[in-house]
Amino acid sequence: MKNLLSIEQLSKKELTDLIEHAALLKSERGNHASKPLAGQTWAMIFTKSSTRTRVSFEVGIRELGGFPMFLSGNDIQLGRGEPIKDTARVLGRMVHGAVIRTFAQQDVVDFAEFSKLPTINALTDDEHPCQILADLLTVREKVGGWEGRRFAFIGDGYSNMTRSWMWAAKILDFDLTVAAPVSCQPPADFLASLDTDRVKVVVDPKVAVEGADVINTDVWLSMGQEDQKEKEAEFEGFQLNSDLLSGAAANHIILHCLPAYRGKEISEEALEKHAGTIFQQAENRLHAQKAVLVALAMA
Repeated sequence: MKNLLSIEQLSKKELTDLIEHAALLKSERGNHASKPLAGQTWAMIFTKSSTRTRVSFEVGIRELGGFPMFLSGNDIQLGRGEPIKDTARVLGRMVHGAVIRTFAQQDVVDFAEFSKLPTINALTDDEHPCQILADLLTVREKVGGWEGRRFAFIGDGYSNMTRSWMWAAKILDFDLTVAAPVSCQPPADFLASLDTDRVKVVVDPKVAVEGADVINTDVWLSMGQEDQKEKEAEFEGFQLNSDLLSGAAANHIILHCLPAYRGKEISEEALEKHAGTIFQQAENRLHAQKAVLVALAMA
């Protein structure tokens, strides 16, 4: 594996190996036998704001012996219109790897191509692969894995999180039901590209939650959509709360990639009841991303 650009591009072995290694790195934290990033500088190019992604990558790179270099969109010439391929060809001569959090998936693809550096997608509008790795590690820890488990995603059916979850369901062969308003459901061509009967899309969130072991949600308005109040209005009845969750499996868990808007996609009561899992999920970003960094450094 030379880059991590999407869940879609991973094989089942690559995906499961990353999760297993993340679990090992978590158990060894503070006592790593080697520093695979020793002497390396990794550029962190962020044109989208971040808390968990920035902190977890900076800490992870340092714990693996490397040096993170944070570059916001306002710090570099990308913010003044320099093509991504030109930035990539410059950084490719100076640093050892790149972590990119931005809007367009094509920017990450182009950066990897023109820089020739190991490149990590830390979030685009299309996918959020690092978050899914952390989520799957959390599922492994909390319910023993995904085999035979029923998953539900409640919210925007075509967000970066939902798309990444749908690819994970196809690759790892687990059942995922996505509940979303009709206007926020994935288009037919995307569902056809999945080519799996493991993923189902419904309108009624109660149908998706029924008997589910793992229930995932996210903000209704993704970063950059905050002014789309008409879209938010379509999610009436999609809040994770005690009423909706009453049909879930007895020992279900809730995942939320954060930040969470209490009283919108999740109630205060539901979030606090499942806070242990949700913040364990947040912590696991560190361990999952360290596994990715090691895999790329060793490629």
